[in-house]
Amino acid sequence: MPRVSEIEEDGGDPTLKAIFDKQLELFGGLLNPTKVLAHCPPILRAAGLLGQSIEQSGLLPKALPPLVYVRVATINGCPF
Repeated sequence: MPRVSEIEEDGGDPTLKAIFDKQLELFGGLLNPTKVLAHCPPILRAAGLLGQSIEQSGLLPKALPPLVYVRVATINGCPF
């Protein structure tokens, strides 16, 4: 059982709605970190922007981040 409750509805918050809609479109569901960070929408948004800035920085080959995501998920025993 998770120690922090997971939020799966945007509750009318425009920040959560935008993020939830995008993840539902991309992944068919919400990622667990999103459901936990949704307790504080500004932090959830900032975490997403950090990830985007790393990918868009040009410092990593475009094919590398998805491979890192899959590897980390595998290490953590999470399907991705």
